Amino acid sequence: MFQVLAGVWALLLGVVLIMLGNGMHFTLIGLRGGIEGFSAAELAIVTSGYFIGFLSGARLSPSLIRRVGHVRVFAALGSFMSAGLIAFTLLTEPWAWTVLRILVGFCMSGIYVTAESWLNNAATNETRGKVLSAYMIAQTLGIIGAQGLLTLGDAGTASLFIGASILVSISFAPILLTVARVPAVEVARPMSLHKLYSGSPLGTVGIFLLGSVYATQSGMGAVFGTQIGLSADRIALFVAMLFAGALVLQYPIGWLSDRMDRRTLIFGAAVMGAASCALGWINVGGLWPVMAAAFLAGGVTTPLYALLLAYTNDFLPTEDMPAASGGLVFTFGLGAIAGPLLTGWAMQGLGPFAFWLVLGGTFAALALYALYRMTQRATPSVDETESYLGVLPTASPVAVEAAGTWAVEQAEANREEPEEAAPSS
Repeated sequence: MFQVLAGVWALLLGVVLIMLGNGMHFTLIGLRGGIEGFSAAELAIVTSGYFIGFLSGARLSPSLIRRVGHVRVFAALGSFMSAGLIAFTLLTEPWAWTVLRILVGFCMSGIYVTAESWLNNAATNETRGKVLSAYMIAQTLGIIGAQGLLTLGDAGTASLFIGASILVSISFAPILLTVARVPAVEVARPMSLHKLYSGSPLGTVGIFLLGSVYATQSGMGAVFGTQIGLSADRIALFVAMLFAGALVLQYPIGWLSDRMDRRTLIFGAAVMGAASCALGWINVGGLWPVMAAAFLAGGVTTPLYALLLAYTNDFLPTEDMPAASGGLVFTFGLGAIAGPLLTGWAMQGLGPFAFWLVLGGTFAALALYALYRMTQRATPSVDETESYLGVLPTASPVAVEAAGTWAVEQAEANREEPEEAAPSS
């Protein structure tokens, strides 16, 4: 493992620094928005703006890279993002923040595409799984660490936004000074939603619903904490718990994924998510039950994303997987745009604890649909399914395609081993 990381450590360090800055800005929006008196509905629009930009960046960044190259795209997008983070304190109006969030989302998506292209190019067939796993861990640790940095300053001043901008700016150094030139990234044209749904109804609907869940957790979690009167330190802890759960639950859910019917596991994880949201909702005023609810709800979200990707690939020919990856990322983005808007409207009308109602209802809808799909189609045997690899919901089509390729290769290798070991007759 150390030999694998030796070739990509600079990229991973840069990713951690970027995620520290981006993770700070996500929570800061809720904290500063509360100080400025923004309503839940206004902050929901601001939150959705990020995912509008992210979805646009995923579609346009590969073309930009092909035209001017990885280094120029990475440096340009990083510079715009760094400037955008500082501008939040200069224009404290909901409409201005929405525009800035679209910009930051677009830049982050392009940064992901570029960094993941470099990582994928640096990996071999034998090391790709470990490299992608290290990349996902680096992202998650960066987001969690960002919440700790928020306790070092005052959200009412410009200092934390400036700090986030500095982190993004210095993240370029380890990456741009060490990476080698790579061929322009090639991302397959996304599969149409109709074809994607025909191939895997549960995968398509589930990814859409999960996009709503993830965007609500990451974008509206701080808004919820602000509206129920949590201190800045406790809001940071609450958001950190949403992502810490994924680190703990990713491996056991992944282990089960390769050993049982994935629809059953999707159903069980969604039920756990709904139950944890019910825990957060009924314990009004209880701090630690709310933290536990965040840990469990966030903990099943990321594994569910990887589960749904793996389940979709189980029903697709290998040649369709790249196009399906793009289609699933697009579907996830649509859900991510819609989720915060629905949550913000609900919190505006029903109060801050509607945050849990919307999340729990979305998890419940996913569980019920998984249960329904179990009655409609037989599942492949465990021996015929592709391998599971943890993929974060923030991954671009590049990482999703790479993970799909690795899963196919790994599954084929695992199926060949018993055949080679069997005695000849």
